[in-house]
Amino acid sequence: MTFSEVIGQEEVRERLVQMVKEDRLPHAIMLCGPTGVGKKALAVAFASYLLGEDNAMVKKLEHPDLHFTYPTIKLPSMGSDHMPTSDDFAREWHELLMQSPYFGMDEWMNAIGAENQQAIITAGESDALVRKLSLKSSQGGYKVSVIWLPERMNIACANKLLKLIEEPPQQTVFLMVCEEPDKLLETIRSRVQRIDVKKISNEAIEQALVSRRGISEEQAHRIARLANGSWLKALEELQVGSENEQFLDLFIMLMRLAYQRKVRDLRKWSDTMAAFGREKQRRFLMFFLRMLRENFIYNFHNSDLVYMTQKEEDFARNFARFVNEANILPIYDLTNKAIRDIGQNANSKIVFFDFALQMIVLLIQK
Repeated sequence: MTFSEVIGQEEVRERLVQMVKEDRLPHAIMLCGPTGVGKKALAVAFASYLLGEDNAMVKKLEHPDLHFTYPTIKLPSMGSDHMPTSDDFAREWHELLMQSPYFGMDEWMNAIGAENQQAIITAGESDALVRKLSLKSSQGGYKVSVIWLPERMNIACANKLLKLIEEPPQQTVFLMVCEEPDKLLETIRSRVQRIDVKKISNEAIEQALVSRRGISEEQAHRIARLANGSWLKALEELQVGSENEQFLDLFIMLMRLAYQRKVRDLRKWSDTMAAFGREKQRRFLMFFLRMLRENFIYNFHNSDLVYMTQKEEDFARNFARFVNEANILPIYDLTNKAIRDIGQNANSKIVFFDFALQMIVLLIQK
């Protein structure tokens, strides 16, 4: 993959290349930013640049000095003492990456057949990485380690990786792709050069939609605005009957039932949510936060600030007034607590039923 395949992000591209040209390339770089802005694409393109874009093995992402680390799960077929590593899922990773580096955790979990598990990076992964990077470069140049979502490392893995970063093998470059840097050890964050990757410009998304997806400029303009800087979100908007349609129906149902104080029906709603996998539950809560924000902003009657689909806006027209200065922050806090509880494997039925019951009280605050 080359930089020309990255959507937008010219500023970060130039910064990375300039580091090499000026011979001031740090041994560890962390690309930080929200989902869908192209951090992984930048990392893969930069790794290809360092290893030689014209190299046939680099083009196929099969170069022996290019190593990928990513969250994994434990399959039923694995032994009780086996710690899953990236090598266990190398084929699935390579297939997905060759299709496009623009994918999120949801696509990755589907690719490896995960259902209700949390994907992490285990201590076995850091041991494997130490072995790989201790070998000399096969081509006499850089060895590049691309680590996707290092914040999902368990503590044992993080401590071992810290030692590796503190004393890196010769000519080794670590490229971390991170969405929640605050979850990383402070000692790791202090030893990497952080580069913040901003949202993709609407113009870049529009252009990519027209050139890569062949849609009209008018449709591309609407989708780019809804995408709000995320190529993954833009692709979602292209899909008919996307998950967001389901999430909107669940959002509307929750708000109506909470307003009507239908506790029995709210329990059924929470049972529906509990039946989803934890990754999907988390995505719904992130969608909920977006809808909360958009409905609050809708009250200011400035269309330039509102980023909603027509169906979302139709509901907001009558509902938005219930999201106001008195309850916006408490509802935000409640939602973030639910996200945290789900991430810590709390009983999802209890989490969502409590979430729904508290919404009854919060919606009537003025």
